[in-house]
Amino acid sequence: MYKNADEPYKAIPFEAAGLPEDEVRSRSREYHEGMEKRRSLRFFSDRPVPRDIIEQLIMTGSSAPSGANKQPWTFCAVSSPAFKQQIRQAAEEEEYRSYHGRMSEEWLRDLAPLGTDWRKPFLETAPWLVIIFRKIYDLDENGHKHTNYYVQESVGLAAGFFLTAVHQAGLVALTHTPSPMDFLTRLLGRPAHEKPFLLIPVGYPAPDATVPDIQRKSADEVTVWYE
Repeated sequence: MYKNADEPYKAIPFEAAGLPEDEVRSRSREYHEGMEKRRSLRFFSDRPVPRDIIEQLIMTGSSAPSGANKQPWTFCAVSSPAFKQQIRQAAEEEEYRSYHGRMSEEWLRDLAPLGTDWRKPFLETAPWLVIIFRKIYDLDENGHKHTNYYVQESVGLAAGFFLTAVHQAGLVALTHTPSPMDFLTRLLGRPAHEKPFLLIPVGYPAPDATVPDIQRKSADEVTVWYE
């Protein structure tokens, strides 16, 4: 719902105490070690995940910061087998075109170590598909448009919060981006000012699940210090 931008600024106390340095260090280490185990997965169990768990994960995603606090996202959670079948069919049609002409040879070579192709059975196997839409603008009750700011960055942060929450809950996910993704807008009946950002299957890993044997970059490769 659009919030009135003319409301006066109001502040409330920030209820958080500064922790001792040793505890901060310990927490940061433990969190890093836990997140190092996060992997994108393509092999899901069909074991059900209750709706209330998915709702909690979504609301964690929705706690992300956003430009002017506009929260320019919509999370669509799909468990309907019929909807999942339609999404898989449309996604595979787009992916087939990508793997057979749209992608460059370099792109295909870069994907080879990941073992991917145009087939996406996980879109039906995973108990939930969570599709995140970015809202280009908001509409108030009178149908007037109101600008959203830093939409791409804000929705990216919300997606990251959501993926982290999935991992911390003991579930697995995959960031799937069939291109183009306009079919999701059509299939889910979303309005014109919402554009699909990510399609994320969520669930438990299959008992025989595997992941590519790849490595993350080292601290020296991703960090530059200015002290």
